[in-house]
Amino acid sequence: MLKFFSRLADFIRETDRLLLYICIIASVFGSVEILSVTHRLSTIRPFAVQIASMFVGAFAALFISMFDFETFLKRWYLIAVGGIIPVILTFFIGFAPEGTDDKAWLNLGFTTFQPAELLKISFIITFAAHASAIKPNINRLKYLLPLVIHGAFPVILIHFQGDDGTALVFAIMFLGMLYAAGVSWKYFVAAISAAIIASPIVYFFIMNEDQRKRIVGFLNIEADIKGSTYQQYRARMALANGGVFGQGLFNGSLTQVGGVPEGRNDFIFVSIGEELGFIGCLSVLLLLAAICFRCIHTARICRKDSGKIICVGFFSMIFAQLIINIGMCTAVLPVIGVTLPFFSSGGTSLLCTFLGVGLVMSVYKHRNSRIIYLRD
Repeated sequence: MLKFFSRLADFIRETDRLLLYICIIASVFGSVEILSVTHRLSTIRPFAVQIASMFVGAFAALFISMFDFETFLKRWYLIAVGGIIPVILTFFIGFAPEGTDDKAWLNLGFTTFQPAELLKISFIITFAAHASAIKPNINRLKYLLPLVIHGAFPVILIHFQGDDGTALVFAIMFLGMLYAAGVSWKYFVAAISAAIIASPIVYFFIMNEDQRKRIVGFLNIEADIKGSTYQQYRARMALANGGVFGQGLFNGSLTQVGGVPEGRNDFIFVSIGEELGFIGCLSVLLLLAAICFRCIHTARICRKDSGKIICVGFFSMIFAQLIINIGMCTAVLPVIGVTLPFFSSGGTSLLCTFLGVGLVMSVYKHRNSRIIYLRD
């Protein structure tokens, strides 16, 4: 018994407790705001789901961190199957919850599940395994092209699922992990140039009418306040209501009457802004910035390339969602349906995000292991 507690103490001492604490604080913060937004509906289910997901996710993160992260990399093929198959199932038996247009969820009977969230974590593992294995040859086209195909696959898959916001997050994760893997800047310049050239084609021939309206609309919020810019117009009003200190929890004049569309999901930052003001919004930013910093810190001190890539992949996921979500809440970017990590309502999102936290904690704990490369 003493030996068990000694090992447990060593484990707790060696793992990145600070990262876990920050994530739990952010989750509790988000859960309280979810309760504030939804209590008028005479149900605490969204709050209960969020709290339950936080507890399960935190324990899952601790459990994952007990294993060397390379244990997961060696089983990348099983993790790939576990991430891809549920997404493919949505093309056949997927459904769209009320208020959404994309059939990106699976109905499990007792709850719903969004497979794209699990695919993010699966992608971080499989891409890290692939990129680290070819590290010495990564800038040779023979090795780089399969890696690019690997990165493009989830982007294309999620695009055809209809969730372009999540597809964009995958694209940013892909680019961040490529950079961490050591891909030459020349390839990034070529890719950016190609994207700029292709952007008119994407706008006119790939995007649908609703997507084009959202892009044009956010440049002039007042142009269509009853249509494509309604959410951002109401969001701007709510943020203005909040001022410096906010109107108080359970007291937001728009939040409490459902005046902020998706106020517990994509626009929870707006709900926080109205009820807790600038101070509340700043607190959200500081918590997410601290999480991002811990990921980059762990990447910097890890000796293994695969560990660095995992940390940068998770950082890229959090950072992309943070920038896109707050950008659309403040009308700096168009609305594309991206949630705010740890804060937005959604059990699948929170639970899977904690799985990513567990991976980063595992990298932190096993950061000094030996390094192995695959060569010609």
